[in-house]
Amino acid sequence: MEKITQAIFRIAFTGPECSGKSTLSQWLSTELNLPCVPEFARTYLAENPSYSREDLYAIAAGQFSQNHEHERCICDTEMTVMRIWDQVKYGEISTLIEDLTLSESYTTLFVCKPDFPWEEDPLREHPEARNELFELYLQDLKIRQVPYHMLEGSLEERKSRILSLITR
Repeated sequence: MEKITQAIFRIAFTGPECSGKSTLSQWLSTELNLPCVPEFARTYLAENPSYSREDLYAIAAGQFSQNHEHERCICDTEMTVMRIWDQVKYGEISTLIEDLTLSESYTTLFVCKPDFPWEEDPLREHPEARNELFELYLQDLKIRQVPYHMLEGSLEERKSRILSLITR
């Protein structure tokens, strides 16, 4: 008997900076032997650390495009990150980012709680506000009625929770 697999199997991670998204997405990509879509902003901002709102739009469009190139992949980040970034930095969520949000599609969304120790990184902007940002993520997901699974605790606890929730 042939095993049935989902045609689209796209898992995404979201949460504030330094909450484990990259670590977990890279690990899960290896664990499931699926492509890992990296955070587009890292590459974009490495060349231009001073950015404008138009740059944020380019980052959002780039992330969305890369996340949806594969039907089966693990995504380091998704549009909730762009929504919160736009809201915090520019005071509102743009129509462009709203439209991208409405068009994205994930099988499973994991929200990473920022209970990891802070790691310095020149691209990170809010070391003191991670918990407040995390609450904005939860509020945004609740308002949009987006289902998600919370990841918290040690790296091993998070990995175990992920594996318990996904079907290989």
